[in-house]
Amino acid sequence: MADKMKKKTAGEAPDPNASSKELYDWIYCLLFALIVAVLLFSFVVHPIDVVGSSMVPTLHNGDKMLVSGLFYKPKAGDVVVFKKDEYDPNKALVKRVIATEGQEINMDFANGIVYIDGEPIAEPYINELTFNKLDFIGPKTVPEGCVFVMGDNRNASVDSRKKEIGMLDNRLILGRAYYVIFPLSVLRAIK
Repeated sequence: MADKMKKKTAGEAPDPNASSKELYDWIYCLLFALIVAVLLFSFVVHPIDVVGSSMVPTLHNGDKMLVSGLFYKPKAGDVVVFKKDEYDPNKALVKRVIATEGQEINMDFANGIVYIDGEPIAEPYINELTFNKLDFIGPKTVPEGCVFVMGDNRNASVDSRKKEIGMLDNRLILGRAYYVIFPLSVLRAIK
């Protein structure tokens, strides 16, 4: 042990294996980081691109966001990503949960107001009031295991008001959107 604690003297030659050990350590660290990143992005969070303008002003075309479905249970106000096979099997859609199972939703399209259980809801996140009816005829009660979703850009969004989307089964939800990570100038949490 005393030999290990000795300090090198000025005339002592450097260890020829030191540089190869350092290279091995760097490779090991990089591989470990790569494996952790792959596992993280496979099972915990997914980067997903926003396509279109249905979520303006919250999200914009080309934004990249982090989405996680780990232990997620939908609640009103959450921005979710889902796949609706009947609508477009190759495309993930991004919308906001407006109502959850058991809640009654209705809309006054003349005044642009959305009602949940007979009460108007505060929607500071929308681009404009809801005047576009699409296929919606209310009031409707959200069935068990489903949610009602709408885009924040209400009059330019295909959402649960359209019969092709309708009440969204919770099992189709990939997860909740948490952060915009690109472009870097708008790095922010999604609310």
